[in-house]
Amino acid sequence: MAKVLTINDFNDKVKKEGVAIVDFFATWCGPCKMLAPIFEELGNELGDQAGFYKVDIDESLELANEYGIQSVPTMLVFKNGEVVDKLVGVTPKAGIKAKIEQQL
Repeated sequence: MAKVLTINDFNDKVKKEGVAIVDFFATWCGPCKMLAPIFEELGNELGDQAGFYKVDIDESLELANEYGIQSVPTMLVFKNGEVVDKLVGVTPKAGIKAKIEQQL
């Protein structure tokens, strides 16, 4: 299961991970709820190769602002602490997986 991060543990987890994908979401967001099981499946499949994390934009507005999140769901792919890719909206599982595998 993907861990929901706060601003306090974001840097410790995401910035120190080789490859990490962060799902910026909101509890009230319908498309976010559609994406959640896909994100969990990918976490189960690729969790030993990449970190899978979630950030609730309502709880961590500073992080959402820092990364320019303007709509949810938005997923950012990090490599060695730097954003290397961005996916906005509900993206098919194969598309997300391909973006992650490009960074492994």
